Amino acid sequence: MSLPRSNYDPRRVCLNPCPNLNIHLGKHRRTVGVYVAGGLFALAHWIFLDAAILSSHWKPPPDAPYDSAPVHVHFVDWIPGILSTLGMLIVNLIDKDRIKGEDYGDSRAVWRARLFLFIGFAFMAGGLAGSVTVLVIKYIVKNYPEEFTYYGYANVSQNVALMLSAVILWIAQSGPSDYEYNLSI
Repeated sequence: MSLPRSNYDPRRVCLNPCPNLNIHLGKHRRTVGVYVAGGLFALAHWIFLDAAILSSHWKPPPDAPYDSAPVHVHFVDWIPGILSTLGMLIVNLIDKDRIKGEDYGDSRAVWRARLFLFIGFAFMAGGLAGSVTVLVIKYIVKNYPEEFTYYGYANVSQNVALMLSAVILWIAQSGPSDYEYNLSI
């Protein structure tokens, strides 16, 4: 078995390492956006679950075996992530054409779609604000060691990743589908 012939012409030097990448990403922009959003969604929940599992399995140091953990992840820490996830679901379940008012004669439907879009973004903003509040009040003000403030930082990073995931998914779904055809005579 031999390798294929290679024609290395020094005059054909390509400065762009992958010249067809823009064409490839443009063609599958929607699919790539959905996968990136899903990856961010999974990463967001993985980060917070990591902090929750670390919190529940904290072991005292060997030199002080009877010390207890000063703080744990409780239900208050879960609320911002739940709010952001609900907001993401609300935002991405709305039909994008309904917000623009295209092909819908009912103005109340457009108004309701915009109201639900606002409610979804309010849930996500409330989740992010709640996670920052929990971080500051529960972890930073009480001046816990860094291994315990990680729980609060994980909560904030979860909500930021959920918001980024929602935005990327919104943009990806707003573009044309790979299976959409515009026929005109």
